[in-house]
Parts: sequence; structure tokens; C-alpha cells
Amino acid sequence: MFLWLAIVLMISASVSSHEHKLNWVVPPANSSESFNDWASNKRFQVGDTIRFKYKKDSVMQVTKEDYKLCNSSHPRFYSNTGKTRFMFDHSVPYYFISGMSGHCEKGQKMIVEVLSRDKTTTSSAPPAALAVWFCFFSLSLSLVA
Repeated sequence: MFLWLAIVLMISASVSSHEHKLNWVVPPANSSESFNDWASNKRFQVGDTIRFKYKKDSVMQVTKEDYKLCNSSHPRFYSNTGKTRFMFDHSVPYYFISGMSGHCEKGQKMIVEVLSRDKTTTSSAPPAALAVWFCFFSLSLSLVA
């Protein structure tokens, strides 16, 4: 029973999602860092979430074209709760902008590249878990015989 629990925990740990936290504010005028710099230093995968934290603002997911133009008139997703949690459900680029007038033009926008889990998983946990399961199965058979 203990080995079975260990196997389940090892497999679930290998496919767990991550939550990325971000202070969603207008970047200072003299800042050399952008939200795209922040996003490019992370590895986002399908199932991961991003938590936008902000005050008196909003976050919008938009098309690539609307991102380029800072156009907030047709968002795919909109929230102004101050603590927006957004889950990535496809392996595509996601485009985010602020919905407040002028904020996007001042750099409050971001592209997040999301990778598919099955193509990017490099963990050895599933093969190791299968090896443990095989040993457990073999031991069980030997006890029955």
C-alpha cells in the first residue's frame, strides 16, 4: 500500500501546475525591464496559472493585433478584481494588456508563450515511478506464487 501511494505521489508531482505571481502596474518611465522580460524568464505550460495583482486597473487578454495597437475594445478576457487568476489552457502565445487608458502605451502589456506539457516534460519521475510499480508488481507476484 505504501509503495502504491509513493507511485501516485511521484506521478502527480511530475504533472503539477505552477502559479506565477505578477504585480500588474505601469512600469516606471526609467525602467529597462518590461513585462515581456519577466515572462520570457519563466516557463509557462498548459495548466499553469498567472495571478495578476493590481489596484484601480484591469487586465485583458487580447489578440496579437490588438496587443500591437493597444486596442482594448474587444478583449477575449477581462477582469478588474485586483487579484485576477488566469489559467493557460492551450499551448499558444497569450497577449495581455491593461484596460486603463494610456497604460498599455506606457508598457503595461505582455506576451506569454505557453508550452504543451507533453512536449516539454523532461522530468524522470514517470519512468522512475513505473520502475517502482514494476518492482512492486513483481514482488506481489512472487508473494502469491
